Amino acid sequence: MVAITPSIVVISAIILLALVFFVAEPVPVDVTAIGVMVTLMLVHPVSESLASLGMLDAPIVFFESYPGDALSGFANTATLTVLAMFILSEGVQRTGIIQILGAKISEFTGDNELKQLGATIGVVGPISGFINNTAAVAILLPMVTDLAERGKTSPSKLLLPLSYASMFGGMLTVIGTSTNILASDVYSRITGEAAFSMFEFTALGAVVMVVGTAYLLTVGRRLTPARIEPRSDLTEEFEMAEYLTEVVVRADSPVVGQQVQAALVGTDFDVDLLQLIRGDSVFLEPLGPKEIQPGDVFTLRTDRNTLVELLDVEGLDLVPVTVTEDELELADEGQNLVEIVVAPGSSLVGESLASASFRQRYNATVLALRRGGELIRRRMDNLPLRVGDTLLIQGTFDSIERLDNNRDFIVAQEIERHDYRESKIPIAVGIVAGVVALAALDFVSIVVSALMGSLAMVATKCLRPPELYDAVQWDVIFLLAGVIPLGIAMENSGAAALLAEMVVMSGDFLPLLGVLGVFYFVTALLTNIISNNASVVLMIPVAIEAATTLGARPFSFVLAVMFAASTAFMTPVGYQTNLFVYGPGGYKFTDYIRVGGPLQLVLGIVTTFGVAYFFPLT
Repeated sequence: MVAITPSIVVISAIILLALVFFVAEPVPVDVTAIGVMVTLMLVHPVSESLASLGMLDAPIVFFESYPGDALSGFANTATLTVLAMFILSEGVQRTGIIQILGAKISEFTGDNELKQLGATIGVVGPISGFINNTAAVAILLPMVTDLAERGKTSPSKLLLPLSYASMFGGMLTVIGTSTNILASDVYSRITGEAAFSMFEFTALGAVVMVVGTAYLLTVGRRLTPARIEPRSDLTEEFEMAEYLTEVVVRADSPVVGQQVQAALVGTDFDVDLLQLIRGDSVFLEPLGPKEIQPGDVFTLRTDRNTLVELLDVEGLDLVPVTVTEDELELADEGQNLVEIVVAPGSSLVGESLASASFRQRYNATVLALRRGGELIRRRMDNLPLRVGDTLLIQGTFDSIERLDNNRDFIVAQEIERHDYRESKIPIAVGIVAGVVALAALDFVSIVVSALMGSLAMVATKCLRPPELYDAVQWDVIFLLAGVIPLGIAMENSGAAALLAEMVVMSGDFLPLLGVLGVFYFVTALLTNIISNNASVVLMIPVAIEAATTLGARPFSFVLAVMFAASTAFMTPVGYQTNLFVYGPGGYKFTDYIRVGGPLQLVLGIVTTFGVAYFFPLT
């Protein structure tokens, strides 16, 4: 029986507090992770002081090397491998190969929803095995949205399967997801065994993918709702008819001769100026410095009540016209109206459009905001933004292209970018293939192979040096660096052994296969409410301790935990890819439970029996 020591009490309190922060997210999860790391480092000197005062029998020590182990997450092979995989994914993305593939797919699928669904799953699954699955969804989301538009299909029918299939695909190789890489590192560190090889669990991952795909094409297809009607006009999709209008400036208007920013932009009215039509010319942002002339036509986003007040005060007349997407794209030959999704790690999370000076910063105007199934089209300026929020914006083509290159956003429609390096397609694909081959043949370790590939991307000019830093999702890197010491502290304090002892008690009335299933479903439930990487760090030490106590093979138990942590289907916050599609798909929280709940149950059973079949438990 493991005795409850002060170390266990303290680490348990830290874990519980961290879980509360991970779930409630008063601050981003990566900030919470760094906070956990700092807290763990403070325990040692504080407890030393208390011990010297006689308030503790002995200092609490979580790390064999202090503060080296507490900071080890930054130099960890898992952290560096994930960093390198982001760079490799970016190198492939910059070539435009995914966009070319999307165009070919749309020719094949036409307006057949089943073909579109099959193509979406068939593309994202294999790709997610070799580039980070989060990056794969970010790259493919615009392609799938356009696929739905061209085929007159609701994007809601394709986007949730896109997210789920990326999770299946991520389980094909060790580099498919950051969770796999972290699980491999934690397993190797605790057991002293070799880290997972590239295709160590590919057979099991393939079974999971086949079963998951069959579910999405049959039962899942029926359960997935069509939240957004298939429309080619974004103004219709966001139901903007009552919020978009045009007004003309009368000759006797008091605003004639004034600058736009003083006469209209700086008012207290809830109004956004989208464009100025003057004769045959159409002007977008920046409109503020322009001087208003009689006959100027302004396109506005506002509600009817505000419009009545504005017409009374400013000497404007209503133009009897319905403002459509075509009307909003008169300014130049490129796309002016798109949806953008606030990405995880975005600097805008927690900010409002006003506090972030969105209009001035990006030379673009937000017409509406979709948060899941909720549409917001008025009083948006002071609403704090969240990950997954989808903004309908209008701007110049150059502004939209800059937004597409900005890591804070994912543009949900394909745009005609001019900076794809199509001539580098064979080189970028060859580099990724080389990384996989070198690691698979054990010529070098995965981290060395991935870092070599990252350098090769720059050396061959698939990526420019400054793009290396933009390619990395730094919130994920800091999250990994912060939670890795938590796993070390759990193990060294005895907390993992105590939790394992409690789980092992289920072995008194469950067979070994049943205990394995318990680990899968406990991890799956945990992952659906907190970060998948945090789940792995918390559960793998417990799984290894439990397996050792039961005389089972730790590797098998670790695989069950890893697969559960990498496949969180039941909530939009369970996995980053679920958040990516939350706004563009117009989903409700319950949609994830309705579609993902049965899938989680089916794959839980398949994974449990699959682990036992491919990797015997004893």
